[in-house]
Amino acid sequence: MDSFEPDDNGATNGNGAQEALPPPPPVIPPDVVPVCAGPEQRPEPVKKKVVRVPIARRGLGSKGQKITLLTNHFKVMVTNVEGHFFHYSVSLSYEDGRPVDGKGIGRRVIDRVQETYDTELAGKDFAYDGEKSLFTVGPLPRNKLEFTVVLEDIQSSRCTYRNNGNRSPDGQGSPNESDRKRMRRPYQSKTFKVEISFAAKIPMQAIANALRGQESENSQEALRVLDIILRQHAAKQGCLLVRQSFFHNDPRNFADVGGGVLGCRGFHSSFRTTQGGLSLNIDVSTTMIIQPGPVVDFLIANQNVRDPFSLDWSKAKRMLKNLRIKTSPANTEYKITGLSEKPCKEQTFTLKQRNGKDVDGDNTIEVTVYDYFVNHRGIELRYSADLPCINVGKPKRPTYFPLELCSLVSLQRYTKALSTLQRSSLVEKSRQKPNERMKVLSDALKSNNYDSEPMLRSCGISISTSFSQVEGRVLPAPRLKVGNGEDFFPRNGRWNFNNKKLAQPTKIQRWAVVNFSARCDTQGLVRDLIKCGELKGILIDPPFDVFQENPQNRRAPPVVRVEKMFEDIQSKLPGAPQFLLCLLPERKNSDLYGPWKRKNLAELGVVTQCMAPTRVNDQYLTNVLLKINAKLGGLNSLLAVEHSPSIPVVSKAPTIILGMDVSHGSPGQSDMPSIAAVVSSRQWPLISKYRASVRTQSPKVEMIDSLFKQVSETEDDGIVRELLLDFYTSSGKRKPDQIIIFRDGVSESQFNQVLNIELDQIIEACKFLDEKWCPKFVVIVAQKNHHTKFFQQGSPDNVPPGTIIDNKICHPRNNDFYLCAHAGMIGTTRPTHYHVLLDEVGFSSDDLQELVHSLSYVYQRSTTAISVVAPICYAHLAATQIGQFVKFEDMSETSSSHGGLTSVGAVPVPQLPRLQENVCNSMFFC
Repeated sequence: MDSFEPDDNGATNGNGAQEALPPPPPVIPPDVVPVCAGPEQRPEPVKKKVVRVPIARRGLGSKGQKITLLTNHFKVMVTNVEGHFFHYSVSLSYEDGRPVDGKGIGRRVIDRVQETYDTELAGKDFAYDGEKSLFTVGPLPRNKLEFTVVLEDIQSSRCTYRNNGNRSPDGQGSPNESDRKRMRRPYQSKTFKVEISFAAKIPMQAIANALRGQESENSQEALRVLDIILRQHAAKQGCLLVRQSFFHNDPRNFADVGGGVLGCRGFHSSFRTTQGGLSLNIDVSTTMIIQPGPVVDFLIANQNVRDPFSLDWSKAKRMLKNLRIKTSPANTEYKITGLSEKPCKEQTFTLKQRNGKDVDGDNTIEVTVYDYFVNHRGIELRYSADLPCINVGKPKRPTYFPLELCSLVSLQRYTKALSTLQRSSLVEKSRQKPNERMKVLSDALKSNNYDSEPMLRSCGISISTSFSQVEGRVLPAPRLKVGNGEDFFPRNGRWNFNNKKLAQPTKIQRWAVVNFSARCDTQGLVRDLIKCGELKGILIDPPFDVFQENPQNRRAPPVVRVEKMFEDIQSKLPGAPQFLLCLLPERKNSDLYGPWKRKNLAELGVVTQCMAPTRVNDQYLTNVLLKINAKLGGLNSLLAVEHSPSIPVVSKAPTIILGMDVSHGSPGQSDMPSIAAVVSSRQWPLISKYRASVRTQSPKVEMIDSLFKQVSETEDDGIVRELLLDFYTSSGKRKPDQIIIFRDGVSESQFNQVLNIELDQIIEACKFLDEKWCPKFVVIVAQKNHHTKFFQQGSPDNVPPGTIIDNKICHPRNNDFYLCAHAGMIGTTRPTHYHVLLDEVGFSSDDLQELVHSLSYVYQRSTTAISVVAPICYAHLAATQIGQFVKFEDMSETSSSHGGLTSVGAVPVPQLPRLQENVCNSMFFC
């Protein structure tokens, strides 16, 4: 028998190998008393976090006068619900294995695959998204298919001139022998490898399930396939595609908005599951495009100069980069990569020439681009000699063309922010009355001829050409209360303050007027303002002074002008003013506005009102006074049910209403921080007074990340704590039992984030204040960025204000409704789409819909019902207004005194200087 003799280092097994032993247990101290491990000592199981999902509809509303409407949803019939969509992944590469990353080339390659290998593909039609996904009805012959196709690259001639002397510009039409040979050279071609691999199988039955309220990932994918089919249908017609909108190259659809920019009218189309079944939503859509035609004409219009010799070429270079042009006379398309450093008559390149038939006898000459085109190509150039050339080559191998031979290709998107004048022009030229819009949509549906689309036919899909009919209700306008106990009902969503006093007017005592070189009679303006205020119940003392800007400062930078003005103000005023009225020289987009607001709100805590006194009358002054009164803590009007108070549910228990929005920088400003704003009601049982809290966050981030922000064990620096404390102090030291949240700017795909990220932060902020406090929550998302419209049958007018729809075209399961609270005076009314994601309070459909409707009548700077609830409108105003004075460049220079930069991920985000408390408590955003 083998013996096992362990040594000091371990044990030996039967084969003589050592086995490691565990270390000996620690010595137990003599004073330790053993404790029985009973059930109470077992760790509690970790509770799994409950993921919130949008609630189901509890019922339909019934209040209001019934009205029959038409909507731009067209019924879709599906007969092939037993079939399947097959999803395939697409991989495109060049012959040498490099992946294809150029946009637009994918559709051409897949079209060629379908043409070349139709038999191998069993004659299947494709729905291709232009990138990496392809769908068929039924399977392809095999799960993995590989093809090789060749595309004749008509644009290969873009490489025919390089600055290394091997080629001449565009290589077409040159008078010498070598150029004639070059003309006869066939188009270069490119070879592509295509790999199509099975990815998933999507039952069409999922669409039918979604219509019964049983939504799943499959149903969303099935609808996505249908939308891709529509996009492909438009792509085959040569349309510009922008998400689910498409735009034809038809000059009749173009509207010049100035600056070389055109508004291009097109159409949005998307499939939607609704209570009434599957529908196709079609609407008019507009995108901005670059003015096609000669490059020089676009630049002159863009920079608003008289001729090409007055152009700023550094601006031109930035504007033209990556735009596509066609060159004459070859009509070849290129992408602009830059401009030449020298003018055309000075920019040289090395031209290779051949001596007769002697191939080895090449010689080169140095020529200018101007000389080459005029003398070698025989092309007349009228004005390009002294202008830069367009470069379409690579940085180290440029390819130049004279400016006047280049024309911009049509349907190129303009993605920069529009100026105020451009926006106004776009609105003016793109608005359509309801009956006009209906005709345009009917014509679009017919001209698109979706019934001829083979993929839709394969799905057994047919689309009605008739607008869907829906039943709506018109809610009566709420009764409003103004001064002297007077109350009234708005008519057609509108009212005025003629012969009326404000509900809670303020008194303006310590104030002054600041005039930044605006041409007006300031004394007359002050006199009229005081008189108008008296009629509305606002007692206005004479101003301390009227500060006129020193003419020497007018050409100084805006920040300097503001600082100089404040030096003058502070040297003369005996103390801090209650209010400053600022007169600006420009009505819109004054450069002074941002620095002025920043100085007042963030540094000094002074309430201010800006105005451009161009056309002043009683109505104008009344509107200005409405804003001033609200900013100084007054109320212009309120709901009669607030005054009673008798608002269903809200008046029975302390209730705070939050409005949340995030404002992002203009297109192209990727380094501009986003501004998150949350407003909250105060002085419960009122729901007409609000205050705001604002923060910066990472650029283009929609979810608000500073609702709860714990900075120590006892300190929360988040937005919500600030607002809850204000509600507590302004509402008789009551904590809200109910928190109603209105969220703007989020899509359906972000609903779960609102419910499980933002709401969690708000709950944490509540618990941080009081661990035992458990308020009930209502979460409602408001969407304006959708394409559903409503029309009165047989009437040219918009739907009446107060029109609400919660059936047929609404979601088959979720709790949503459309509300047109306002009177649409211009164009076609756009309803707001409200989604009730959570309701722990237990509102009835009628009570909640009436609350939302009433909140459209408490916007203090207006005498009309507004299109979205006031809390959201105020949050949007606060975010955009603060965004105007928080410029990124400005922040990086001044942020050191306000806490510097906060890094979120890899993006440094400038901190927002805190607004003064007295300003936050006022409705400064009015």
